[in-house]
Amino acid sequence: MTTQPTDNTPLQGQWALVTGASSGLGVDFAKELAKRGANLILVARRQDKLETVQADITATYGVEVDVVVMDLAERDAPERLYEQLRAAGKQVDILVNNAGFGAFGDFLAIDWDKERAMLDLDIITVVQMSKLFAKDMAARGYGRLLQIASTGGFQPTPLYASYSAAKSFVLYWSNAISFELRETGVSNTVISPGITRTEFLQVTGQTMTRYQRLTLMESSEVARIGIDAMLRGQASIVPGLVNRLTAWSTRFMPYQLSAWIAKQLMKNS
Repeated sequence: MTTQPTDNTPLQGQWALVTGASSGLGVDFAKELAKRGANLILVARRQDKLETVQADITATYGVEVDVVVMDLAERDAPERLYEQLRAAGKQVDILVNNAGFGAFGDFLAIDWDKERAMLDLDIITVVQMSKLFAKDMAARGYGRLLQIASTGGFQPTPLYASYSAAKSFVLYWSNAISFELRETGVSNTVISPGITRTEFLQVTGQTMTRYQRLTLMESSEVARIGIDAMLRGQASIVPGLVNRLTAWSTRFMPYQLSAWIAKQLMKNS
């Protein structure tokens, strides 16, 4: 049975599954959950980094931490993970769908295999993981989902065309299922960060722009804001004042103007 939250240790006795948990936001989401007493299942591709995170969190917070080495971009990975955890008797009370990456550059120049893997991980995996684990949560009458979108999801973004569109999907899909889940005891929250100090730019190959330097947020701060919003059952949140203003202002712009502004802010030179 799920241990219900208390004031002092709101997540004690619960199990949280965090994907993409070997670096950046994934690590900080895991730490925020551990601070609140949750046991962790950490999933990522890099075993050495996962085990380092596991040792650090166990020593610091004294919670149970399991690791699963898996590439969630593989088509059958979400179902394999679900069956593996069910066979181990692990009940997932919280799912943080953090695994994902971006592809930067001109649409015609981005390698298709990389772009397809990104779309699979950023969209298909997110939806399938949510469907698999939320069904069990709803059957128990309790659970929490946290999805990761982006401020890029609020407007068309040249040079991040497919990535920002994928995050737009996550943003609007998340708000829709949050509405659907209202009577089930399961809450769904989507957080839309702007540029955050992680490996994101290193992976995409983009050089940090002046705008990004000015709006950069620390990963630990974004993670704290996201977990707090999830615990409140908030449907959607944009961390950071400038990010909120940017997301709010795009709704008043024609798409082509919004796209032009986004490209000026994203291009390397």
